[in-house]
Amino acid sequence: MATVEEKLAEMGIEMVETPAPQANYVPYVVSGTTVYVSGQISQTPAGLITGKLGVDMSVEDGAKAAQTCAVSLLLQVKAACGGDLSRLKRVVKLTGFVNSTGDFTQQPQVINGASDLLVAALGDAGRHARSAVSAASLPLGVAVEVEGIFEIE
Repeated sequence: MATVEEKLAEMGIEMVETPAPQANYVPYVVSGTTVYVSGQISQTPAGLITGKLGVDMSVEDGAKAAQTCAVSLLLQVKAACGGDLSRLKRVVKLTGFVNSTGDFTQQPQVINGASDLLVAALGDAGRHARSAVSAASLPLGVAVEVEGIFEIE
């Protein structure tokens, strides 16, 4: 059976480095078997993915930005598990924020980028409760931010 990282590699996604916090907070908190991961912004090793849905980004581009957030969430969970991502039992909940105009209504389709990646990588353990909301702006002008709650062993 392929590991999460092997499944991501098959999808052409490489897990590189855990993103550092951009302000005065910790990237995750472990409480018992629950990991609360702070909001992960849309970025790749090449830099930030910025833009506003409804102005200069398509829904497809927004979904790709949300995928990068999901990868960062997994990187933070891996760090919380001492480098052993096999301890991840399930994704409990995601909250996705989409930098969008007031009349943009496709936030769920954008955050599907994160949800779909987690289900593809984790199977049923990747299915989760979720909220997808609009934001007038996000830190550093990024397109998407996603936070998550995870259960670990």
